[in-house]
Amino acid sequence: MAVAARKFEDLIVWQKAHRYVISIYQATKRFPKEETYGLVSQMRRAAVSIPANIAEGFKKISKAEKAHYLNIAQSSLEETRYYLILSNDLGLCDNASMGEQAEEISKLLTSYRAKIMSP
Repeated sequence: MAVAARKFEDLIVWQKAHRYVISIYQATKRFPKEETYGLVSQMRRAAVSIPANIAEGFKKISKAEKAHYLNIAQSSLEETRYYLILSNDLGLCDNASMGEQAEEISKLLTSYRAKIMSP
């Protein structure tokens, strides 16, 4: 049986989301300067929102509140997926590895939310 997480940093989904943010930051460092306040800013903001919302929801008392923050994290993840597609189409970065990270995080968020919401 799995040991219950004592702090949000113990959650595998948070750890992977945090690594995803690092990947996004590293990739966007190489974007052209004219994208600093456009795509780079939007992409980083959405990526940071994923582990931040996992962390914020962690200590919420009710299942509904926890699920709400996980839903926001999932929505931010989807937003970053679009930015990855756009970045790839613009020739700014190859999104293959980050796309795989996003897919894994999505599955973990879905699973974690289902576990929280189960009776």
